[in-house]
Amino acid sequence: MSTDRTRRSGLVLAVIAAALGYFVDLYDIVLFGVVRIESLKAIGVTGDDLITQGILLLNLQFIGMLIGGVVWGVIGDKLGRKVALLSTITMYSLANVLNGFVTDIGSYAVLRFVAGVGLAGELGAGITLVSEILPKNHRGYGTTVISFLGLVGALTASFVGSAFEWRVAYFVGGGMGLVVLALRFFTLRESELFEAQKSSSHARGDIMLFVRSRRLLVKLLAVIAVGVPIWYVSGIVITFSPEFGAALGLDRPVTAAETLKWQAIGLAVGSGLSGIVSEMLKNRRKVVWFCFLLMAALTTAVLTMSGITADRFMMLVLVIGLGQGYWTVFLTMAAENFGTNIRATVATSVPNFVRSMVVPMSLWLNAIRGDMGLINGALLIGGVVFVVASISLASLRETYGTDINYIDEA
Repeated sequence: MSTDRTRRSGLVLAVIAAALGYFVDLYDIVLFGVVRIESLKAIGVTGDDLITQGILLLNLQFIGMLIGGVVWGVIGDKLGRKVALLSTITMYSLANVLNGFVTDIGSYAVLRFVAGVGLAGELGAGITLVSEILPKNHRGYGTTVISFLGLVGALTASFVGSAFEWRVAYFVGGGMGLVVLALRFFTLRESELFEAQKSSSHARGDIMLFVRSRRLLVKLLAVIAVGVPIWYVSGIVITFSPEFGAALGLDRPVTAAETLKWQAIGLAVGSGLSGIVSEMLKNRRKVVWFCFLLMAALTTAVLTMSGITADRFMMLVLVIGLGQGYWTVFLTMAAENFGTNIRATVATSVPNFVRSMVVPMSLWLNAIRGDMGLINGALLIGGVVFVVASISLASLRETYGTDINYIDEA
């Protein structure tokens, strides 16, 4: 009995250690949206450059995540999930502490890129580890805990970024990361599935499998597309909500911090609900379909209801956040769709490919907002995103309760 209790305690600690990493991951991403204007003004950026330079920094961070997602995923499959989780949190924490000392746009840009690389491994490596150490009928609950605490991190960023000077807010993020590093060092254990296939002759973390196998490549692209609507809302609608608010003629100016706070509340609740409901229904896809419909309808509403009050705008953002909560189910599906030899590579790179799609979306918006206007440009991009995501979701199989102890080969 004590052995079973000890094993359960170890599983709980592993889930918590992974979840707290995602807490600081989303803290950092949301924090930039909160302190974007304040921090840029503090280093001498003014006027329309606040948008231009803000897009530059945001894009560099997401490019770093895109690169880091592949690098940490390969490391997770070749050297182990634990090695990836310890390394990624170290890089992120140091970069965030240094971010609090920047005095010019150049150093700000470099550190946003480095922090992005560091952050890239947090979520995917954690999801991979938890998916592999938990029983198959409880995987959804473990990934729900990770996603829920991550979104609490987003909510924390909205409060810390508003209550403290922007440099202090970055120091807080780096400090929390170092605490998580210490916790992981003493509590994480390696996945038994990974240990079991280490001695096999199968290639691990081989990204060329996706080049050699059209089936694996198409499935990877489909999984990525399913998650893009979440970051269309976060990277476009929420990040630039002050500009959208002005274009809609709200009764008062809104700040990114305020919008992010209401979105984070919705995301935290929606993340928990989506994971639990998918376990109750024993179906991932039905939950994602419902969230697609909710997000598409309300995002269209929030971008077209000119003359509404700022308070009503925030309530719509809250409900949109509930729909974005399918991130939990989406990440579980990504891990369940691929074999043990490339699972960390996929689970780590997919969320970062999704998040990095903010780069082409923001560049596209910047290119067309002069001719179409900010709102019409955002609606066009959103329409394309939701159509592609729906087609991709329809092509994926249901993965609830499936056996994930297998190898993917070309």
